[in-house]
Amino acid sequence: MYNALVVALIVVSILLIILVVMQPSKSNAASSLTGGNADEPQARVKARGFEAFLLRATTVLGVLFFVLALAITYLAGK
Repeated sequence: MYNALVVALIVVSILLIILVVMQPSKSNAASSLTGGNADEPQARVKARGFEAFLLRATTVLGVLFFVLALAITYLAGK
């Protein structure tokens, strides 16, 4: 059981990294660090289509990652 959870955690981790890298950048990182991006209307546009799917999939995989990590920690403590 423990080994299966570790393998699942590794797979979820790799998929999570891929999804985060695939998400499009909506601003210049340097200007967002200084707060220069707050006035752009693109910052408030709701994600649609594939971007919305990426956002939902990233959220689901993130929650699954934490659940698996907690389950592995619980089993390791027993």
